[in-house]
Amino acid sequence: MSATAALNPIDERGYTHADVLVSTDWVADHVNDPNVRIVESNEDPLLYSSGHIPNAVEVDWTRDLNDPVIRDYLHREQFIELMNRIGITPETTVVFYGDKNNWWACYAFWVFQLYGHTNARIMDGGRIKWAKEGRDLTREIPSFEKTSYPAPERNDDVNRAFRDEVMEHVKAKRKLVDVRSPEEYSGERLHMPDYPNEGALRGGHIPGARSVPWARAIVPETGVFKNAEELRKIYEKENNLAPNDDVIAYCRIGERSSHTWFVLKYLLGYNKVRNYDGSWTEWGNLVGAPIEK
Repeated sequence: MSATAALNPIDERGYTHADVLVSTDWVADHVNDPNVRIVESNEDPLLYSSGHIPNAVEVDWTRDLNDPVIRDYLHREQFIELMNRIGITPETTVVFYGDKNNWWACYAFWVFQLYGHTNARIMDGGRIKWAKEGRDLTREIPSFEKTSYPAPERNDDVNRAFRDEVMEHVKAKRKLVDVRSPEEYSGERLHMPDYPNEGALRGGHIPGARSVPWARAIVPETGVFKNAEELRKIYEKENNLAPNDDVIAYCRIGERSSHTWFVLKYLLGYNKVRNYDGSWTEWGNLVGAPIEK
């Protein structure tokens, strides 16, 4: 089937968990729903202020999701403060969208999963699809009544991988997916194309990792996810992954690999897939870590 099949309604694309995606139509119908919180998360910090979906709040990946001192994510008290500030309760359906075909939306979604907020969705097609459809954008910053969110302690075990776990993964020859560009994978570049060439002392990839650039999961013309059949062709037929495999995905700092994590875990229903957010920024600088070119 061609990629145009991904233009079908979401529930016709064969995903394992189709309910984790919502359409732009769905979001347009719920912008004033008090039980729904729309969250924009971008790479470009100027986009939200230039215009966003009505009633959408901003969650900035550096300011809101990362600890300001330690290279780690916000701790429980910080997560509670964030959720209270933007008016979210455990019953609130949180819908993420953003630029870069939902890179950072998937990243924010992933961080929310570390705290068990499973009532979360991604808007298929992201910011670009909403804008191309000529839908309303506003500069008005919404405010919501402060809540009291009962966050549990963060649980990194299920969806996050650390360097020692990746090292064991390599030794056991388990499945690894490098979602960066082919030039980064080969070691030709140390950063994404069209970005400054920095970030690690060495170029290459983690031994045994398959190169599956994240954007292959997207229909370029619309930004929506390809259908399940097309995704299985990419990840399973071409790269020998299977839903029962123990899979770790990585990129440079974990944002592109959170996108692939989302595809494998939710759209294709993989039982055990984790995002290594240390990624090449850590591994490429790690003393004693093996690499391949």
